[in-house]
Amino acid sequence: MRSFSYHRATSVAHAIAVRDSSPRQPGVLLAGGTTLLDLIKLDVMQPEQVVDLSRLPLAQIQRLPDHRLQVGALVRNSDLAWHEEVRANYPVLSAAILAGASGQIRNMATTAGNLMQRTRCPYFRDTVSPCNKREPGTGCAAWDGINRMHALLGGSAACIATHPSDMCVALAVLEPDIVVRSAEGGRSIPFRDFHLAPGDSPHREHALAANEIITALILPPPLLDSRQRYVKLRDRASFEFALASAAVVLRMDRGKILAARVALGGVATTPWRAAEAEAVLLNATPSRETFLAAAIAALRPAVPREHNRFKVKLAQQALVRALEEAAG
Repeated sequence: MRSFSYHRATSVAHAIAVRDSSPRQPGVLLAGGTTLLDLIKLDVMQPEQVVDLSRLPLAQIQRLPDHRLQVGALVRNSDLAWHEEVRANYPVLSAAILAGASGQIRNMATTAGNLMQRTRCPYFRDTVSPCNKREPGTGCAAWDGINRMHALLGGSAACIATHPSDMCVALAVLEPDIVVRSAEGGRSIPFRDFHLAPGDSPHREHALAANEIITALILPPPLLDSRQRYVKLRDRASFEFALASAAVVLRMDRGKILAARVALGGVATTPWRAAEAEAVLLNATPSRETFLAAAIAALRPAVPREHNRFKVKLAQQALVRALEEAAG
């Protein structure tokens, strides 16, 4: 491991000031450390300074006067998943978090850290292989390499690395806002605008500016009378990343689907909102045929590679199952 300076932030303002003081690159933020420490040990990330946020008072969950739910950036994944209001009003989020990682990691991982989670692409984590995300301009080893775990949706010739988060797939259908701060002030970023498709610049993974820090996630008011499900398909039953996953939110009345939100995980470069599936479901009668048509529409834009073609059918199956469970 390379040497770096370590700073323990005493406030958000202090963290911003210390981070911005680095002469050559912004300081790297440490919260739970469940991804960062791995990447530093692997020499994928080589920070000059690390700014520890873990003691900041950003670990509260509270209902706001307008009925939105504010989740502090440092709320642990376990605390968020088991929170009474989350389980009651945002069950798809609770289920997605509990499907991810292991109990030990969920006890350490934070809300903001999960939003910022980096890909598990083995070529990204292997400093010998070319990787445009790790070292822009070197190429994408996954394109013609072993790409079983890689993305079908949202990729480019520069990168087909899969976004790894379960939590973010659920957030894609809940449509929260991400609150960030810098020395210039604060702003909110809609979740749908936060994660960036790779395009020609896969090293740019999110809309956060270099001098900004996430302070909270704000969930919208509860979706009354909604039916929510998260389904994850993987190689083993626990401590494994998704081969394909699906998050759905349905509102139904008198045998019709009045509103539908669909997101896919394990198959895309970002938490993937499947607008094509939602269009099929809107005002439709819930049935296996309808759900299969929605699943086919969701995967129609897929661009599979040699080893991940099976994910097309697998993602369709995950979505059909999630829709059937949600519709009851």
